[in-house]
Amino acid sequence: MSERSTLITSIRPEINSIPSDDIESEIHFQNETLRPVLKFQNDLLIQVLKHYFFKHKNTFYTLSLEKRLSFIENAVQKDVKFRNALKGMIIGQFSVEEYALYQKNASKLNKRMMQMLIQRYHSQIQLFENP
Repeated sequence: MSERSTLITSIRPEINSIPSDDIESEIHFQNETLRPVLKFQNDLLIQVLKHYFFKHKNTFYTLSLEKRLSFIENAVQKDVKFRNALKGMIIGQFSVEEYALYQKNASKLNKRMMQMLIQRYHSQIQLFENP
């Protein structure tokens, strides 16, 4: 393992997950890489979404709770430029070895990554009150 890989994995928060040899590789990657990276990058990801709201004239803040949740989901799923920026912030925290694993199933892992991010945003919706 390279020095970068060792350093980058050492600064991530510990996530309690059930280790198992039977777990399929995508779930293992989710638990061992994606969850810790999302937790580590949480503050940045929150600020990026707030800036997204600002760039879109703060219309988010006039919406009902249900529509706010939908707005977040649409931003992450349908705004390609925004989604790619989010993916870059997450993938940039992978070790070289993790990136090699990611490349093998990038399409499936991207979907999983974005779903996890949407769930994370939804669970922290209270952080997105009027600025």
